[in-house]
Amino acid sequence: MTAMQEGKEAGAETRRGAAKSARQRVLETATELFYREGIRAVGIDRVIAESGVAKMSLYRNFASKEDLVLAFLIESDRGYWQRWDQTMAQHAGDPRRQLRDVFAMLARRVRRSGYRGCPFINTATEFPDPRDRARAFCHAHKRQLSQRLRDLACAVGARDPEMLADQLHLLIEGAYSSAQTLGAPRAGLEAAAEALVEAQLAKLSLKGAPKKKIKRG
Repeated sequence: MTAMQEGKEAGAETRRGAAKSARQRVLETATELFYREGIRAVGIDRVIAESGVAKMSLYRNFASKEDLVLAFLIESDRGYWQRWDQTMAQHAGDPRRQLRDVFAMLARRVRRSGYRGCPFINTATEFPDPRDRARAFCHAHKRQLSQRLRDLACAVGARDPEMLADQLHLLIEGAYSSAQTLGAPRAGLEAAAEALVEAQLAKLSLKGAPKKKIKRG
């Protein structure tokens, strides 16, 4: 690219969006495209064209496509936990209600228009090498989800918090996947989560209940 061409691109970029930084426009465009169409299906040139930034500006902010993918995952992770924390804050100190609220929030997410599944599952599927930074980030996100579910299972007083957390995690992952193949569940996700919690608490109650004496005639 000649200096004249670079100057033209930079000038056009300035006119297109002074309100947003080049980095923000690139990341927003990449996030939409990666989520909607898949990471490997979207090339850097496509991101440049649709974001309206100069190539130099993109590479000034993201040295490679791998860096852009990681930024997409970081932004997705930030948004996920922001929604989670906001939901948890609605009934702080009431873990049973917090669990209900979290699953209601997740149910709304999988039902929304344009839902394309979990971005972390999608990305991990596209990057099977465990040494890949994108896949490692996805694993870290899922480990944090597992830990948060364990914390809630402990707080609610589950008989076996590890088992309940694993069951709830599997339920969430299944909802993400089935929404892509069978359509979003209506009330199945929330009802199934409630049944799992009830089963844990019922077992706990039965364990501590006094045994009835048998009358002998």
